[in-house]
Amino acid sequence: MQMPLPYCVYILFSEKDYLLYVGFTANLKRRLESHHAGLTRMTAQRRPLRLIFCEYYPFRTDALCREQYYKSEPGRKAIRYMLSSTLKKLNANKAEFKAEIIYEETIFLETEKEEW
Repeated sequence: MQMPLPYCVYILFSEKDYLLYVGFTANLKRRLESHHAGLTRMTAQRRPLRLIFCEYYPFRTDALCREQYYKSEPGRKAIRYMLSSTLKKLNANKAEFKAEIIYEETIFLETEKEEW
């Protein structure tokens, strides 16, 4: 899948424990395959997962700043506000909903270096 902008910040929703995962990648398709296959430590036990949001950036540094913002308290509030309808629909029949962010250190792959 060729994207016009190479760097992506994304949010996954765990259908198992209703938590959110914020991540960064230069290859969303490959990263989602890794999550769904259980190869990502922080989400392996939280499957099934659903992609509910992504943003693309031309520069790695901008995407990383945005990822860190979404992992902050103001960023978590922004996510709850921006995705309020989505989160309500995903939680329609559940007694409780936790809008928590799962933290994981961003690992930089050599293949994900900036090309601009």
